[in-house]
Amino acid sequence: MKLVIVSGLSGSGKTVALHTLEDEDYYCVDNLPLGLLPDFVERISNRTLQPYENIAVGIDARSEANDLRRFNEIIKPLRKKNIQLEVIYLQAELNTLIKRFSDTRRKHPLTTKGLPLYEAIEVERVLLTEIASEADLFIDTTYTNVHQLRDQIKQQIAKDSGARLSLLFQSFGFKHGTPTDSDFVFDVRCLPNPHWESNLRPLTGLDPEVAAFLQSHDEVQDMLEDIRKFMQHWIPKFEQQNRYYLTVSIGCTGGQHRSVFIAQQLSDDFKDIIEHVSIRHREMQ
Repeated sequence: MKLVIVSGLSGSGKTVALHTLEDEDYYCVDNLPLGLLPDFVERISNRTLQPYENIAVGIDARSEANDLRRFNEIIKPLRKKNIQLEVIYLQAELNTLIKRFSDTRRKHPLTTKGLPLYEAIEVERVLLTEIASEADLFIDTTYTNVHQLRDQIKQQIAKDSGARLSLLFQSFGFKHGTPTDSDFVFDVRCLPNPHWESNLRPLTGLDPEVAAFLQSHDEVQDMLEDIRKFMQHWIPKFEQQNRYYLTVSIGCTGGQHRSVFIAQQLSDDFKDIIEHVSIRHREMQ
């Protein structure tokens, strides 16, 4: 049985994630009090009629504060059972969350205690610290819309390839902010920049003209080879620690040329090594 715990900040996309998993035939329960999780799993595990193979549970800051502080203690026995347990944590930047609540005119669950919105978000972040520290996968939705989040959930969580490790390569532009959901970040701004070639500027790293330009430079090939060797050496170490997800982010200035090309090349290369590899070009979405 696979059990996915979906948690994170209100407004970061937890409901979208659960609905997506439900569409992928997960049995989903939202806002389950954390203290009831062991009993819930026990009941589901002992279900004899049509047992559920995939379950997703939403846990948020409305659970008892003491239970949230004991998150590791509560889930530790579950990890020892014959259960594939994954903890997914969603987050976004403060200003993005405030704008989303303003746009939807929904109330934050903690503002009922008289807290202003920005304070409620920070209190929630503190309450969920233990869950965040145990997360197998971080998803930062600051620059992600609903459709992109659904695609990411399907690719990284719902897709059952039988693989032990899911590897995501994503390109981004430093001028738009460094992604906070990365396990590794590689800066490729030192490489020759197609932006300064007038005929290449409107194109992207996925276009053959840009690829040919970058492949013609030895330092680009050296950078690719160094990152390949690094990942080939360290991926098995993470697999030995029972890691389910790794996110490798490649950044250039604008996220259109160099980072896109490098991330795409690495994704294509590692598909021959890792069964479940996905690609995301953040600034191109």
